[in-house]
Amino acid sequence: MEEKKTLWGEFKKGIIDTNPLLVLMVGLCSSLAVSTRVENCIFMGVAVIFVLTCSNVIIALIRKFIPDQIRIPIFIVVIASFVTIVDLTLKTMPAVYERLGVWIPLIVVNCIILARAEGYASRNEVRYAAMDGLGIGLGYLLVLLVMSVFRELFGTGKIVLFDTTVLDLKTKSAPVILIMFPGAFITYALLSALLQWYQLRRKRFKGGESE
Repeated sequence: MEEKKTLWGEFKKGIIDTNPLLVLMVGLCSSLAVSTRVENCIFMGVAVIFVLTCSNVIIALIRKFIPDQIRIPIFIVVIASFVTIVDLTLKTMPAVYERLGVWIPLIVVNCIILARAEGYASRNEVRYAAMDGLGIGLGYLLVLLVMSVFRELFGTGKIVLFDTTVLDLKTKSAPVILIMFPGAFITYALLSALLQWYQLRRKRFKGGESE
């Protein structure tokens, strides 16, 4: 029997069950690159949530009027419009834009955004598309935050937000490899393994209940 679709269900699935980074495994390049600092991930995550939700809503609104032959170019134009808004906004914060500038324009072709536009927003009502965008975006942000907290804290010994040290381990040395690309893959692998373990335990628990 098919499960009835709900707004809450469409929202929460993006956090774990269809998490873009750990389950769908899309949008990894930018996430691995920016997760060296918590501050970077906050801005990147909020930018993706904004673009994903807004583009989902617009595409769901116009989906019945888009010819199949040109749907992908139209999706890209819609997404690019919201990415431009984010890009212009971040330019008012030079320090942040200097670190994220190369990745912000690439949101246009981010697999997360295009996949949700093509695979979900173009086939569902506006309210569900909005919840999907928020949920997938939040799932993306949460994974980024976990990765960045681990990498920045243990890779540099402290976490700095907006030029203020919010947490300091006061260590004389730290494993610098964590803030390098090998550290990104190590952190991602650990999170992926943890999610697989959690999902396996959940399936076993549900299986035990059904018996």
